[in-house]
Amino acid sequence: MRSLMSALVVSFALTFTAQADEHVSNFTLDNGMEVVVIEDTRAPVVVQMVWYKAGSADELPGASGVAHFLEHLLFKGTDTLAPGELSATVARNGGSDNAFTSYDYTAYFQRVAADRLELMMRMEADRMVNIRLSDDDILTERDVVIEERNQRTENDPGALFREQRRAAQYLNHRYGVPIIGWQNEMVSLDLDDALTYYRTNYAPNNAILVVAGDVRPDEVRALAETYYGAIPANPDLPERARPQEPRQMAERRLLMEDPRVAQPYISRSYLAPERDPGNQEKAAALTLLGELLGGSSTSVLNQRLQFDQKLVVQTGAWYSGTSVDDGTFNFFVVPAAGVTLQQAEDAMDAVLTEFLETGVDEAQLDRLKMQLRAARIYSSDDVSAIANRYGRALAVGLTVEDVQAWPDILEATTPKQIMQAAREVLVDSNSVTGWLTAPEVTQ
Repeated sequence: MRSLMSALVVSFALTFTAQADEHVSNFTLDNGMEVVVIEDTRAPVVVQMVWYKAGSADELPGASGVAHFLEHLLFKGTDTLAPGELSATVARNGGSDNAFTSYDYTAYFQRVAADRLELMMRMEADRMVNIRLSDDDILTERDVVIEERNQRTENDPGALFREQRRAAQYLNHRYGVPIIGWQNEMVSLDLDDALTYYRTNYAPNNAILVVAGDVRPDEVRALAETYYGAIPANPDLPERARPQEPRQMAERRLLMEDPRVAQPYISRSYLAPERDPGNQEKAAALTLLGELLGGSSTSVLNQRLQFDQKLVVQTGAWYSGTSVDDGTFNFFVVPAAGVTLQQAEDAMDAVLTEFLETGVDEAQLDRLKMQLRAARIYSSDDVSAIANRYGRALAVGLTVEDVQAWPDILEATTPKQIMQAAREVLVDSNSVTGWLTAPEVTQ
């Protein structure tokens, strides 16, 4: 019976792995716009995403927040669309739309019935070049993003703490500047700032079109050539050059006190190499390292600190490396009642030291790899998730082939590679350790 069950498990995994294979086509328009088509005919739905290879890290000094500000402004009018008409049209056709800004990219998307794709392309292509803004638009939307910062950052001590820690992590790179912008710079963003960023970065040769769902590649190509292909490339598109990090030689620590903090915690980040095109092995090792150390209830930190020693109530570890430049490897621990931050940090360090000495539990690694395979299979049921996976990767310089190779690279990663990556990255001089707590009450 056990042999039969094992055979059924293997057959089940192979069957669903085959079903998870994605039918992906990609090509480039004459004006330089990259196009990725992901076929999924299980439902008559399509997701269109346009990713610009420009985010907050590509802003000019002194104009922090302009990338996110412009994202808001693109929902204003164009030569042919009244303010708010694009989103209203999507909703009227039974769909949904939104946008988001990161350090390395800005993306706009719609999810609609498959037979509405042409309409979505026409409107999205229109706002790539024909945005029309007034001073009133600027003032109104600037107030909106300032209020967004107030609600999401200024009113949240954890968000302020993460902002300060990230600024300490990056000594020179724009990744140390918050995506939403520094408050003192946001208040002076104006029409010239927005239009300068728009005219520099919003062009077909700086964009990726991802279409996923009930579509055919030849149909998408024809529509893309009609609507996006008619837009001329920006001949003056600048090279994506950014200030780079110097060699980091000193451990950094910060203590932030805020009376609104109900649960103190410790956070630590290490500078870590990004996931590179054609060279993803180290990123795969760091991804698995994060999962092994703090990715689930069965991870090393959680088992040792929460269940065995009962010193903490929550732990976490993860690698953030799908980026153009160096990313981070991160930890956090939340002490249990009666445990000081120093005791919790010392216990975390002891577990990490022990892990570096004893190495990877191969049985745990095998279980983890199976869980990651299952998660990828389940995510294939969501065309938005698939489109996001490809768009995010291509926006930071990876290729379709890199995305498709990633699961096999994870599967082939060895304990030796994981430990080598751990010893290279978990170095004090690359780290920032922060304590977030409430001020001590004095009698």
